[in-house]
Amino acid sequence: MIAVTGAAGFIGSVMVAKLNELGFENIIIVDDFSNEQKQNNFNNISFEIKIDRDLFPAWANLNANKIDWIFHLGARTDTTEFNYSIFQKLNIEYSKRIWQLCSKHNIGLVYASSAATYGNGELGYDDDIEKISSLQPLNPYGKSKQEFDLWQLQQTNRPDKWYGLKFFNVYGFNEYHKGRMASVVFHSFNQINETGKVKLFRSHRADFKDGFQLRDFIYVKDLVDVMAFLMIENPASDIYNLGTGKARAFYDLAKATFSAMKKEPNIEFIDIPLDIRDKYQYFTEAKMDKLRIKAGYKKSFYSLEDGVNDYVINYLSKL
Repeated sequence: MIAVTGAAGFIGSVMVAKLNELGFENIIIVDDFSNEQKQNNFNNISFEIKIDRDLFPAWANLNANKIDWIFHLGARTDTTEFNYSIFQKLNIEYSKRIWQLCSKHNIGLVYASSAATYGNGELGYDDDIEKISSLQPLNPYGKSKQEFDLWQLQQTNRPDKWYGLKFFNVYGFNEYHKGRMASVVFHSFNQINETGKVKLFRSHRADFKDGFQLRDFIYVKDLVDVMAFLMIENPASDIYNLGTGKARAFYDLAKATFSAMKKEPNIEFIDIPLDIRDKYQYFTEAKMDKLRIKAGYKKSFYSLEDGVNDYVINYLSKL
């Protein structure tokens, strides 16, 4: 069996659908299922068992002989939340329990780390584990992901196969419940429908033009393809970046959204909110050599334009 934590959420639900596509239906979906906004995310997927997040570790210890892999994708992902105790419980302590479970019973593990661990990027975006301890995340979310990465690297007990993935800026279907934390594509689509224009953050740095802050945007379809590859092909266990390896401007993303909606661009700039202004990343770009060369992942990623077009036409337009 395969367990997916965060299975009612954005990436987790898409991962379950990917496993279904590959022929797997003996799946344990794990989450806090009390959020009715997420209901549609697991209405159309096939699974065998549904378990509340808080009950899963004890259940899994009793049934470990039935579990082959765990995709640990459940986490608190709000980069504007500054109460660290929330991240401590969900992103660190719970993740430790999952790691210990997998280590004890030698269950394969894929877990979500984050590009937020790279902070302002002054040390680059290199997923070499020898450099991880030097990183300085800008917010509590990134700090929690960094803390778990460092903790697991110090462990002597570990699964035979484990993969930590530093997700960069993920966008795609099944994110409608995320509110402020949904992708800029999602918000842009809704803004265009409601007002005919898109609001992007103004730059507060002289070296970046308004709207030309750069991110490594990766389509969720590419993300789950990589995770499935790791489970099936079993390359060397490691922490890997998971982006496209190419930074693009928010301005390009907004233009791609207008294009997919067959509308002329109309972009307005607003100040970055004060509560996140000094924690805002102006540039991210994954160094992808390790996944491409060491792990041997050959499949190409969606371009920003193609990914946005697919998302808008085949998903957002049909909501």
